[in-house]
Amino acid sequence: MLSEKSRPLIVATLPLVGSRLGAITPNFYSRMLTAHPELLNGLFSRANQNNGEQQKALAGSIAGFASALVANPDIIPEQMLSRIAHKHTSLGITEDQYQIVYKYLFEAIAEELADVITAEIAEAWSEVYWLMANALIKIEKGLYAQQANDKMWMPWRVIEKNAAGTDAVTFVLEPTDDTPATIARPGQFVSVKLALPDGLLQCRQYSLSADVESPTRRVFTTKKDDGGEVSPVLHGTVKVGDVIELSNPYGDLTLDGEGPIVLATAGIGCTPSASALRALATAGADREVMVLHAEKNLAAWALREQMTGDIDAIDSAELQLWLEEPTEGFHQGFMTLDGLDLPADASMYVCGPLPFMKAIRNQAIDAGIPSTKIHYEVFGPDLWLAGAAG
Repeated sequence: MLSEKSRPLIVATLPLVGSRLGAITPNFYSRMLTAHPELLNGLFSRANQNNGEQQKALAGSIAGFASALVANPDIIPEQMLSRIAHKHTSLGITEDQYQIVYKYLFEAIAEELADVITAEIAEAWSEVYWLMANALIKIEKGLYAQQANDKMWMPWRVIEKNAAGTDAVTFVLEPTDDTPATIARPGQFVSVKLALPDGLLQCRQYSLSADVESPTRRVFTTKKDDGGEVSPVLHGTVKVGDVIELSNPYGDLTLDGEGPIVLATAGIGCTPSASALRALATAGADREVMVLHAEKNLAAWALREQMTGDIDAIDSAELQLWLEEPTEGFHQGFMTLDGLDLPADASMYVCGPLPFMKAIRNQAIDAGIPSTKIHYEVFGPDLWLAGAAG
């Protein structure tokens, strides 16, 4: 819990620190990666460093955590930290690395706030950092302990590489050794580690799109990002027979409990929904399922055949599809919940571009779905939290 000594200092300085996090976080990353360049090789995303998204996400997580502590000083917001912890464990973050982050983050804070910082303010923010760090360490230890093995990276061989829609590819992989494989849950992702043309190792997370409960298959579908670094290598260089490194499965966007489900997705955001539908169809589930999906056109839908087949196999499932290009029989334009008869007591799972998710979440709340029953997945750094904190 946040101490009574620190709370008034955090309350007083949160607006100032929040306003300067945009300068503090780039300063921090510059310091840390200069002193520890090895952290960029297989851990931090060079692309997200260059475009500033990682800095924004870090700033948002710090400000969001501090705001939560100010509002409820006796409660650690573990639900907010869960998404961060799953991302960290998919990259192999270790406890000792939090000390490295602390050193360079607080050097950056001292420099950027030199005009106002005092020993008492620094101590208060140090308390916030270690409350957050220790909560993450605890969650991450638990996630690591749930795995079927104690390895970070395992070799998997590509046995299929299939076109999916107009600009995505589905990869099917099998293990190359006898390392016990963790059984994934629908909606989870794995990290993929590849060497780029210049030799730098980079990791990206991809949602498993099918067969998540198989111990001998990993299936993920990825859209090519022409401005990215990893997906062009996956699409253009990796071929059937190649061996690539995968992490264990992680992610908290998973189907839990009972009752109706609403899956609302756009574009390649359909991948976690596709794995959920496949699991429900395979299990012969009788849950009410409403699938809402938006695409540019019908051909672009990466997992169309898989998803429509699984929807047909679930007696209580229905599909509503929105297409930007007019097509007879489907909604035209962008997805809207207006006019839809959403199931009572539904749990909603949302995935797609950030503006899409924000719009659908707001509409869902207006339609009566409690915010606690709306779950989302952000591909890449969580800029939703950054925006909420700002």
